[in-house]
Amino acid sequence: MPAPTRPNLPDILKRMRQATGRLPATVEQLAQVDPEMIYEHLRSQAYAMPHDSHVLDDETRTLIYLAAALAGSSHECIRATTEKAVLQGISRAKLLETVRIVRFAMATRVIGDAEPVFEVVARSGAGTAGRNHRAGS
Repeated sequence: MPAPTRPNLPDILKRMRQATGRLPATVEQLAQVDPEMIYEHLRSQAYAMPHDSHVLDDETRTLIYLAAALAGSSHECIRATTEKAVLQGISRAKLLETVRIVRFAMATRVIGDAEPVFEVVARSGAGTAGRNHRAGS
């Protein structure tokens, strides 16, 4: 039985353009310098988001992907995923709610990451002096 043939790079890039409306500059550059990484990226995508056995709908997948791109500060990925979301008909309200959720999650992360600061401040007795926390102060 012959091994399955993999799609050629121009076809892959064309499908990527169709999915998002454009091809990110980083993908174009990657295709020129290391085309094998494009194939690896597609393999990873197929593993993470299989077409034939998924439980999440496409809209949910796109919003999760957008949230991860926002949290990871990947501007090209954020732009491409947002453009894909618009092509999918995902509403402005859902996109903005996704941004608000990520913003809150990242703020919560900072509070969690600050645990050593809180410990040292509490040990040093400097925990209550300083800034007034009343609204409007």
